[in-house]
Amino acid sequence: MSFTSREWRLAARPEGEPEASDVAFTTVTVPGPEEGQVVVRNDFVSVDPYMRGRMNDVPSYVPPFGLDEPMTGAAVGTVVASGAADVPVGTTVTHFLGWREYALLRAAEVRAVDTALAPAQAYLGVLGSTGLTAYAGLTVIAPVQDGDTVFVSGAAGAVGSVAGQIARRLGATRVIGSAGGPEKVRRLTGTYGFDAGIDYRQGDLPGQLAKAAPEGVDVYFDNVGGDHLEAAIGAMNTFGRIALCGAISAYNATELPSGPRNLPLAVGKRLTLRGMIVTDHLGLAPEYAARAAGWLRDGSLVAEETVVDGIENAFEAFRAMMRGANIGKMLVRLVHD
Repeated sequence: MSFTSREWRLAARPEGEPEASDVAFTTVTVPGPEEGQVVVRNDFVSVDPYMRGRMNDVPSYVPPFGLDEPMTGAAVGTVVASGAADVPVGTTVTHFLGWREYALLRAAEVRAVDTALAPAQAYLGVLGSTGLTAYAGLTVIAPVQDGDTVFVSGAAGAVGSVAGQIARRLGATRVIGSAGGPEKVRRLTGTYGFDAGIDYRQGDLPGQLAKAAPEGVDVYFDNVGGDHLEAAIGAMNTFGRIALCGAISAYNATELPSGPRNLPLAVGKRLTLRGMIVTDHLGLAPEYAARAAGWLRDGSLVAEETVVDGIENAFEAFRAMMRGANIGKMLVRLVHD
């Protein structure tokens, strides 16, 4: 038993924005499982901003992609062959061998998910590391307190859209988000329940933020870095908390950014700026899953997805996500014959 599978490999280290010449799309044969292994037919794979960093050969919290090796990332799929009695054929599982159609894994490397609770792809987004990132950021890294004003950048994206809604559930009385373009801004207030939306493409971020938060910001959830972080520092109240989750504005940069230029304000304001990686907070997953399931059931948590069909389109989906083309979680849905 074997499976013909198409997969993406890193062919070269990108300089700036990744190009088609930096990757290769190839066909391989995946063998059947030995004892203790399973073969998973991937149904959805995730493309995420952190993957851009893995294309560089630099030390980080997650190893870089190897040249001429299959790329990896979160995926959800169906077990189609099993050598493990506790993971039978037909089980829906998540795992980390995305960017391909079929994956051979040890049974210990997959986790069964409950599709009666939510659709399978939700475990790559709102019920997966995406949602957990938002929750950990706002409960541990920059804890939201009753009455806080919270600002979220990249607020129409996968993590940001969930973070703004969770902030409200945790007691924030005013939630502000930034996004690119009027349609995304309308979605912040109309779909996700933000009190105000800022279109960063209109410029003057500090002025827009001051208007949206006239009494200042208590918690900032940063997905963007750069000018957004600088604007947030300027708007923060004394003893404000900042969760440094991502800096997508710099991921394709060929030179290091120059600042935020107003970082000295953090001293006088006694701000806390703390970086975060979701894998440090996996112990929160059961608590978050229970709370998020309730929020999904009562409609107080809305999860949206942008879905691109076909594994052959995964690289373009990744590039589109890096440019901000997605609303909510960007996913690639695999189409099987």
